[in-house]
Amino acid sequence: MRRIVLTLFVLTLAHIPAVAGPPDWLVDPSSFRATVREEPSRKELVLSNGLAKRVIRLVPAAATVAIEDLTTGEHLLRAVGPEARVELDGQSFPIGGLTGQPVKNYLKDEWLDTLKPEPTAYRFVSWSEGPIEARLAWKKHSNWLSRDLPWPPPGRHVRMNYAPPKPGLPEVEVHYEIYDGLPLFSKWLVVRNTTGKPVRVSGFTAEELRLAEPESAVDDTPDQERPNLWVETDYAFLAMNGAHAARQSVTLGPDPDYPTQVNYNRTTRCLLRAAPPIGPNQEVDPGKTFESFRVFELLTGATDRERRGLALRRMYRTLAPWSSENPLMFHVRSARPDDLRTAIAQASDVGFELLIMTFGSGFQFESRDPAYRAKYRGLVEEARARGLALGGYSLLASRGAATPADNTQGVPARFGVMPCLGARWGIDYLAQLRSFIGEAGLGVLEHDGSYPGDLCKAANHPGHKGLADSQWVQWRAITDLYKWCRSQGVFLNVPDWYFLNGSNKTGMGYRETNWSLPRAEQEIIERQNIYDGTWTKTPTMGWMFVPLTEYQGGGAAATIEPLDANRDHYEARLANLLGAGVQACYRGPRLYDTPATRAVVKRWVDFYKAHRRILDSDLIHLRRANGRDWDGWLHVDPQGEEKALAFLYNPLSEPIERAIRFPLHYAGLTGSAKVTIDGRSPTTVPLGADESVTIKVSIPARGRTWVLFTAP
Repeated sequence: MRRIVLTLFVLTLAHIPAVAGPPDWLVDPSSFRATVREEPSRKELVLSNGLAKRVIRLVPAAATVAIEDLTTGEHLLRAVGPEARVELDGQSFPIGGLTGQPVKNYLKDEWLDTLKPEPTAYRFVSWSEGPIEARLAWKKHSNWLSRDLPWPPPGRHVRMNYAPPKPGLPEVEVHYEIYDGLPLFSKWLVVRNTTGKPVRVSGFTAEELRLAEPESAVDDTPDQERPNLWVETDYAFLAMNGAHAARQSVTLGPDPDYPTQVNYNRTTRCLLRAAPPIGPNQEVDPGKTFESFRVFELLTGATDRERRGLALRRMYRTLAPWSSENPLMFHVRSARPDDLRTAIAQASDVGFELLIMTFGSGFQFESRDPAYRAKYRGLVEEARARGLALGGYSLLASRGAATPADNTQGVPARFGVMPCLGARWGIDYLAQLRSFIGEAGLGVLEHDGSYPGDLCKAANHPGHKGLADSQWVQWRAITDLYKWCRSQGVFLNVPDWYFLNGSNKTGMGYRETNWSLPRAEQEIIERQNIYDGTWTKTPTMGWMFVPLTEYQGGGAAATIEPLDANRDHYEARLANLLGAGVQACYRGPRLYDTPATRAVVKRWVDFYKAHRRILDSDLIHLRRANGRDWDGWLHVDPQGEEKALAFLYNPLSEPIERAIRFPLHYAGLTGSAKVTIDGRSPTTVPLGADESVTIKVSIPARGRTWVLFTAP
């Protein structure tokens, strides 16, 4: 029998009650409600929620004059400028804005009344407010959600109306949102063509902020400290995380209108802009509108990596709550009906929830044959009767269209070749996916490659006019499909950053050739991948990969099949993944081959479902796997009954005992907690002044131990 040791180290410092103050929004966000108010005496509009504040001057022109982190008192702006910019038929116009600031290092209150409007700018006319509206429809899968997340998110929406600087130009609206419970704003533009002729929106800048530099250096530096502001847009692609995705449309560069900066070459990166890198070059007919992409701005406050990560993950749960849908997934290697029926039976038997006819399975997503579609409609219904969703895989990037002329032209594709989604083949391809999904009732689309932002110079493709509008048109085409899938409840696995447009999951981050390494090394690297990926992703946002049959080589030493012969390794993989709340694509012909293997899979699936809410919650990073000692993580959920759940892993060939500190502040526990190790009888332990506890825990050789914390 495994020996479990629970020893509390009583610190010399007694628990010191915390001084009463505002609650930590990462523990209890309930009191931080968004408000919008006009302050006539100051000629200002204030958007605030107790955590962040944006102040927009209204007279003599509209301009943001303050963005403040109310948790730290930090002011992020040092200078005023236009609220946005729009380029119409090649001519650029500022939207609002004030000029005449004497020094650009900071913005004094007494200067505000002396500032003047931009002479060629759109003029502020009026504003209105209301609740936030859903930017896309979401059909929820409540059985895949461990908690019901609100949609649309609660908060307030502000619309500011602007008149053109001269006749013959369209009207412009600037929209803002401020959200309840976190220091987050969003912003976008709408061009409303109230003229009698078409107008071409050749470019726009949805946000332009002159930020206070967090680091002031005389010399140019490649690794300049960044502001305490995370900016991301839904114009995102060619990335597996938000920071890289943001590079497509968010830049932080030098401000040419900042002569008094310290940097000798005046290249301090302190001017933030959110704009497409090319285009959109969209024609707007009379009476029609054009809407920009959306910008999201999170005030991160602290420099602590864990706290910044928790804030970012809270943002994704707010803006893309569908990313919290976390079904157990089986990648079925064969799409033949008999093989599928075997897979459906096994998946249902052990509690899996979703099946994907994977790459190489023989599933033809592009088939137009009514009999073929009807066959899979029947299989979908068989799976649904057992509580399972069934869908398939389709490759987009890195494959060619039916004819080379329908590929992107004139600019090298990111992955060698790419069908243009504005060409006839690309338009038909997206329509075909939608048609097959709708006709057969498929419940999942795994869309490999997706659209990576490739440009196209072709002037004869029916969906776009040339290079300048090609990226915008293709982005709209792919995101329209994903938004439709979200409205239909079709689960989306997309190895790219399309969360803000409806995608459910992307890769957590792994190298496929690592699955050719010996099995013991795969276990450790898998935990490294999870640990690293969950700094910026929730556990539910990233998938991992478990090839049950040989994959990328490695032979018998790397392969899990036959499953029963490698049952200990199979269990280790299940414990790694489900202990992190991370779902993997288990790729193979079957999930078990003997009653003993079935029992292992069922035990871990049942464990995950019994603790689903806490396992789907955020990870606190305890120690990264290195193969030399224990590693692990701690899930926290201050609003749940199970407040925290730690998984600790031992890669060594002998059992170990270690004194491990568990930080429980983000679990919402104070004073004391009940501790349960591996399901044994609970023990009540006091917490230190920092809401942590140090416990001595034994972890078996090549095994794992879990520690559950609840309120006393």
